[in-house]
Amino acid sequence: MHPLVWLAIFSVVWGAVIPFSSAKHPRSGNPPSSWGDIQKQRRLSRAGLTNDGTAALWPLPQQSNFKSKLLLIEDFRFTVKGPSCSILDAAIQRYYGIIFGKDWRQVVEKSENNATDRRIPALSRLYVTLNPQNPCSDTDYPDVDMDEHYEIIINDPTFSSVLVGNTVWGAVRGLETFSQLIWRLDDGRLVINQSMVVDWPRFSHRGLMLDTSRHFISKRIILQNLDAMAMNKYNVFHWHIVDDQSFPYQSRTFPDLSTLDIAEVIEYARVRGIRVIAEFDTPGHATSWGYALSKLLTPCYTNGSADGSFGPINPILNSTYDTLTDFFTEILEVFPDRYLHLGGDEVDFTCWQSNPAITAFMKKKGFGKDYAQLEEYYVQTLIDLLDKIPSTPRKGKAKADKHEYIVWQEVFDNNVQLDNDTIVHVWKDWKGVEWQKEIANVTKAGYRSILSSCWYLNYISYGADWTAYYNCDPQQFNGSAAQKELVIGGETCMWGEYIDDTNVLVKLWPRASAVAERLWSDQTVTDTNLAGKRLRRHRCLMDRRGIPAEPNLGPDFCQPEYSSSK
Repeated sequence: MHPLVWLAIFSVVWGAVIPFSSAKHPRSGNPPSSWGDIQKQRRLSRAGLTNDGTAALWPLPQQSNFKSKLLLIEDFRFTVKGPSCSILDAAIQRYYGIIFGKDWRQVVEKSENNATDRRIPALSRLYVTLNPQNPCSDTDYPDVDMDEHYEIIINDPTFSSVLVGNTVWGAVRGLETFSQLIWRLDDGRLVINQSMVVDWPRFSHRGLMLDTSRHFISKRIILQNLDAMAMNKYNVFHWHIVDDQSFPYQSRTFPDLSTLDIAEVIEYARVRGIRVIAEFDTPGHATSWGYALSKLLTPCYTNGSADGSFGPINPILNSTYDTLTDFFTEILEVFPDRYLHLGGDEVDFTCWQSNPAITAFMKKKGFGKDYAQLEEYYVQTLIDLLDKIPSTPRKGKAKADKHEYIVWQEVFDNNVQLDNDTIVHVWKDWKGVEWQKEIANVTKAGYRSILSSCWYLNYISYGADWTAYYNCDPQQFNGSAAQKELVIGGETCMWGEYIDDTNVLVKLWPRASAVAERLWSDQTVTDTNLAGKRLRRHRCLMDRRGIPAEPNLGPDFCQPEYSSSK
């Protein structure tokens, strides 16, 4: 049953009927020209509105209507109508805390002695329900095909107000939107406009890649970043766990590799509707593997003799693939998502070229001096081995999912024969337009693709650089409609050479919010002037929730300002 049909049935049963104005999101606007304009904008933004009175939601919903009539949030509670599960129950508890947190209570208590207008009708209950055809389970995991559709009706008290999720993941997204619809009057009371929201994501893969291999990123910061991702409706945490510099993953099979417990991170993400996709990049970027498994790497030679240095993973030894089979068997058990990122980028062939055993192997295989063919041989052999590893059913599922893979674009460029379900991750040419040719070639070959080329947030410029990220569209290339359907989304990337706990969140947010809206909202939502007005308020909301989002939009202020004690 389509969610709109279910909402209509629910509305009739519960009397959730409301006439709405037909106001649509405007497509034009002007930036503030003076401090007075900024002050006015801040007052409107604090009230959750833009200059035209529409709600300042982020990311912008697909469809929404708002009335000027207010409802006072008073003696409020969420009520689940129909079957529930621990995921939904936890989300409701979490958002109750976000809406009615400590700072809200202090303001309300302070305002209780003020003479205020008590004639505003109250909203005391929001019914939360799921499409009965898609009940949730305590053990559900978000996946690549998850349905995040939700609808909200905030009604006159004569009728019921409802949030309907087509699945539990849609309900989780709807609770975030509901929390953003609420604002406060000058006297501190919480209010919400009568409104309707019908929403779903434009792209199914909306990811954030975080590199934790080059500097230490604590679990506290990783979890805080997941909160920020949930607030911006991201649904994929691409975890670049290892690289040349370190191997911060604690392996049961190879306990000497490192020391990082990841179970809490996976669970924290799961209940927020965020998939955790691990990346173990090989055969390049693997120096750290050799600290514990030196025989895994290729010995490099100078003037015909081993010089004591090592290069990429050695692709010609049977022992290499035995080790990788054991290791990835564990990884596929630890990370429940059916997709695994295999890397495959930036392989330096210099060490392979110097090694006489590899040279002889190349000759035997007929590769000549084309070391891209050797990389193809390695990746193909690895994928064939991974496909033979038995899948483990996730909790609550009787049947296991088939292993699927994401690879960096070089794997495709080197003509590796990939399974049709493989996702090609396009990342090169972050300043130019070559990525458009690459993604056209990938989709023409019939592969699904995700884009990161124009969303490398570790490159920072002074000023409002968020607009460059906002203006990049992953479907903006010369290709057929069928090709563009194969672009399933993208990822913003934060590489770790110059970030750690002290600055990673500030560098990410709210710049990553710009990418989040591009991946969620309708393709026609492109006006940066209007987006900037909403993003100002959104940054302040992030600050209020304890996420240190930098002032990336010029002179302004938040009320209250960010405090690290939250």
